[in-house]
Amino acid sequence: MNKNLFTTILFALIVMNAFSQKTIPLWKKTPPNQIKSSEKEIIKETNIIRISNVQKPAIEAYFTTKKLNTKKAILICPGGGYGILAWNHEGTNFAEWFASKGINAFVLKYRLPDSKSLTKPHLAPLQDAQRAMRIIRKNAKKWNINENQIGVIGFSAGGHLASTIGTHYNYDAYKKQDKIDKVSAKPNFMGLIYPVISMQKGITHEGSKRHLIGSNPSEEMVNLFSNELQVNAETSPTFLLHSTIDKAVPIKNTLLFFEALQKNNVKTEMHIYPLGGHGFGFAKGQNQLELWPELFYTWLINLK
Repeated sequence: MNKNLFTTILFALIVMNAFSQKTIPLWKKTPPNQIKSSEKEIIKETNIIRISNVQKPAIEAYFTTKKLNTKKAILICPGGGYGILAWNHEGTNFAEWFASKGINAFVLKYRLPDSKSLTKPHLAPLQDAQRAMRIIRKNAKKWNINENQIGVIGFSAGGHLASTIGTHYNYDAYKKQDKIDKVSAKPNFMGLIYPVISMQKGITHEGSKRHLIGSNPSEEMVNLFSNELQVNAETSPTFLLHSTIDKAVPIKNTLLFFEALQKNNVKTEMHIYPLGGHGFGFAKGQNQLELWPELFYTWLINLK
């Protein structure tokens, strides 16, 4: 067997054995806002695993070891322009990394708004994100997690979803189904990585906007999902990261959110890099940009 292949397989087995992993459905019955259809989930595997047409939203949990456990937890929202989920690139790869650092991680498989199974497409991602946060907090004691140390991180359109739950955690996105829905959906911290923030013309990522709220949304809808307009003094501490040469999601998204956080005296850390472009994930081999995950970890571990 090739030595490199053997090493890769061995490392994968060590990771699988070190961290407890399981898939947890978000909804006990048919998810809210969903009707039966012939649609089926699609998974395309290349160097990036791309998932579309999600029909059964869930969280994939990566529990850290007892020895490493910081009792913190993080919900991970992969990006993909609200059209697909970059499942490993901005999801499971980070979950494994967080678990190795003592942080319990949950990758959100959320419904995407272009699905024909949805009656109110724009609400589905937020519904799934709220439910996921509530499930984690409801089970915090059982999972040895501090219920006041549960946050969210999102990439690109996943960053929009993360900032949406961070600013719309009290929004009645769906009718309460059980005791879980009485639990707070508010994240205690946010990590927004090259995020879509605004739906405003000339600022937003047009593909994400089109998928989420359509080609000709009302002004009310645009404002509702322009999250820089939704920040208040109760918004949780936030870590922001963007590249000045991002040609997909203008850096203005991050800058506007930073300004809103500052106006409301919200604890914020922002890192702007002159390299990386968009969708760089761990940014392996990209000089100083490769250090950003450790910067986020240091920020997170020192949050009070």
